[in-house]
Amino acid sequence: MVEVRIRQYMDSDRVQCRGLWRELTEWHRKIYQEPTIGGETPEDAFDEHLAKVGPNNLWVAVHQSKVVGLVGLIEKENEVEVEPVIVSAAQRGKGIGQQLVTSVIAIAKQRGFRFLNVRPVARNEGALRFFYNQGFRILGHIQLFIDFSGGSWKPGPVIFGQKYNH
Repeated sequence: MVEVRIRQYMDSDRVQCRGLWRELTEWHRKIYQEPTIGGETPEDAFDEHLAKVGPNNLWVAVHQSKVVGLVGLIEKENEVEVEPVIVSAAQRGKGIGQQLVTSVIAIAKQRGFRFLNVRPVARNEGALRFFYNQGFRILGHIQLFIDFSGGSWKPGPVIFGQKYNH
């Protein structure tokens, strides 16, 4: 496990966090085999997210004075959503994501929320396993859709006896 310091987001972290957001988008492009996800400048979505949730709901993981991870919370009435969880590609698999999520779980409890949820994309099997191992074991919502473009989908899970693609 890599030792990192988890701290509140600061304005000076913006450039590095935009880079992390781009990495997350590139990962989604890869797992969905869709190069247009996020548009030409996907890092702009970080600025939109920051404006939506505010800097008080973002935390970074710092390793050797470099921001290597980002986690945030989106507050809604009596529940809060973890969004995003990003770890630099070069630092994945070293326990940083676990440290980030453990931190926001403690913060959500401290703030008195009843529910903490997360919504990983269905095709990100690694993220689903990761969040399961962090204690997210209650299935709350499922989003189903029809793809009219004829996109490429992989066979997915069986839920209540029904086979789904993802």
